Amino acid sequence: DRHLRPHVSLWAPVSKLSMSADCAKVTIKITLTSDPKLPFKVFKVPETAPFTALIKYAAEEFKQNAATSAVISNDGVGINPAQTAGEVFLKYGGDLRLIPRDRVG
Repeated sequence: DRHLRPHVSLWAPVSKLSMSADCAKVTIKITLTSDPKLPFKVFKVPETAPFTALIKYAAEEFKQNAATSAVISNDGVGINPAQTAGEVFLKYGGDLRLIPRDRVG
């Protein structure tokens, strides 16, 4: 009986979270292309989060200047930051690249 209680109590919050629509999240992997080692970080953010906020946070995590960074898809397509993380995920997928703008072109 003691072993069942923790197991049962763990399932209740999980089912509530997965059923809630305003809790929907997307997972986006961002790779820093200016580093030859190609480090990456995986971010799990709400679908409704502004993509600009994700860019800023990712740039800070990579110790880059967010104001001079751009995000592109794996195909090299530039991504307009004025949309939600969910919209970016649907249009470009969950594998993106962060590039410092001084290295563009």
